[in-house]
Amino acid sequence: MPHSSANLSPVEPAIPVEIAAIPDSAIVRQRPGFAIAAFVILAAIFVAVFQFPPILDYPNHYARMWLLAGGIAEPPFNRIYALDWNQTFTNVGIDLAAYWLGPVIGVPLLACGLLFLAIVLPPLGAIALHRRLFGGSYYWQIAILYFAWCATLIGGFINFQIGLGMALFFATVDHGLQPKSRTVLFAWRAVAGLLLTVMHIFSLGFYMALVCGLEFSPTTAALKSPRDFVRLCARLVVAMLACTLPAICLFLYAPVLPDSNNIGLGTAWNDTPGLILANLISAIWTYTALADTLLLIPLVLVCTNAVRTGRLRLHAGLAVTAIGLLVLACISPRHVLGTGWISWRFPIMAALVAMAMVCPLPRLPRRQAFMLAVVLACVALGRTGWIGLNWWYGQADVANIRTVLADVSEGSAILPMTHKPKGMPIGIDQRHYAWNEDTFRHLPTLAVPYARAFVPTIFTAAGKQPLTVLPQWKDIAVPEGNLFSIGLLNCPAELKAFSAIAPYLANWRQRFDFVLVVNADMPDQYSGDTIPSGLRLAADTPFAKLYAIDKAFVPQANVPAATSCPNPLTTEG
Repeated sequence: MPHSSANLSPVEPAIPVEIAAIPDSAIVRQRPGFAIAAFVILAAIFVAVFQFPPILDYPNHYARMWLLAGGIAEPPFNRIYALDWNQTFTNVGIDLAAYWLGPVIGVPLLACGLLFLAIVLPPLGAIALHRRLFGGSYYWQIAILYFAWCATLIGGFINFQIGLGMALFFATVDHGLQPKSRTVLFAWRAVAGLLLTVMHIFSLGFYMALVCGLEFSPTTAALKSPRDFVRLCARLVVAMLACTLPAICLFLYAPVLPDSNNIGLGTAWNDTPGLILANLISAIWTYTALADTLLLIPLVLVCTNAVRTGRLRLHAGLAVTAIGLLVLACISPRHVLGTGWISWRFPIMAALVAMAMVCPLPRLPRRQAFMLAVVLACVALGRTGWIGLNWWYGQADVANIRTVLADVSEGSAILPMTHKPKGMPIGIDQRHYAWNEDTFRHLPTLAVPYARAFVPTIFTAAGKQPLTVLPQWKDIAVPEGNLFSIGLLNCPAELKAFSAIAPYLANWRQRFDFVLVVNADMPDQYSGDTIPSGLRLAADTPFAKLYAIDKAFVPQANVPAATSCPNPLTTEG
């Protein structure tokens, strides 16, 4: 027999006397659709106008999508890259889209569409689940839009973000199927598990967490008797089997895990209270933590007012899920198996669940409802506008990159470097986001589609991407790469230490044709404005500078190095 917990209503608190005294005719129907539509339109405009916004991994994804859509068959890339779909079984959603849809609709349109989905799907999925749980539209659903912007989005985790939205929409369907046939529900979960595994393995985990919360039911009824608890555990075991069965089969077919270029686990932890707190803030952290925090305050005040006045409805099962995700955010590693920012994934999951599991102020008279709608719309749309302003500022940097790439000859090899300033800029700084991570790191990879040139840092990690580097180029390519200070090229001794994480730096004069320096309008903390000998300025813009390498130049022995040299253990990621 199908269980009936899915039909239970979320916990209904007693209605305060002052609200109960208001006749039903004075309680207005809440209509958040106008603000949600405005947000979707703004997001669509932004991704259409700003082709390469300051989002860390996005240019690298774009270059890889261009290769998968047909560029890999063109010279020189037909001699550099190959496709091997057997080297991964997950994290390939956008790769499959590029391979099948890229040649049909073009990579620019496809990339914009995928970025748009990465922005809007998570909050829209949470809104859909909220509507399902609480039976309609509420102004609180406008507040959910606040969490469209987070560190994982600005980090460019496109597959992950799309997967979050898919998991929330799939959980909404799951909730509707729970009172029906258990066989149909099992089949649905298997199909959802397959799609989510292909998109991103963390989205599968998120869906499983949501299913557990929904099976738990809106109340704590499942804990009132041993029999009900045993039945709950049995349902959860069957549910987890259905969700994970496709992932297990895919792994057995392609048993490849990310390995960070075969260097082992490479585990790093958030092992201090400060790091744990910063990690939790990743759920809201974008370009300026102060702006993100200030815009969160109205949402907190709405919830505290609802709790104080007894006007907060809560789904108990999802509350358990949110708490579990928060615990995972605190104890999970920051880096492991060649994958960065593992612990960033859980705070945004917990935040989306927390927003979907509560319904503050569900019954309001007209004036209070209007004030609530205005406040929440100002927060959600204001934050979106703030993001758009940062994106607008970032377009000058993209234009500079495109300008210098025009002077690159086709088939060249480009060595990307950067200026690493000693201090962070003050004011609007779209070049950095959470934890002072740079957003311009992968802009040099645009040389692949726009200059038909090789860059060593295109994503080719086994276990995460199907793109692979052919043997003759493998010694100057890395599966994932950082940008290093241009001052490093003046430090022969340090180059040997860095060769473990960036082997392409060895013999760079012989293997590369150009050095592309980004963030060039900021003084480098190691070399200032000093450029290594044997380089000729080929193209000059404020943000990006292109230098041609004189391959006939022979560095002199015993020449003093730069004033200081980067330390691979302390200054480079």
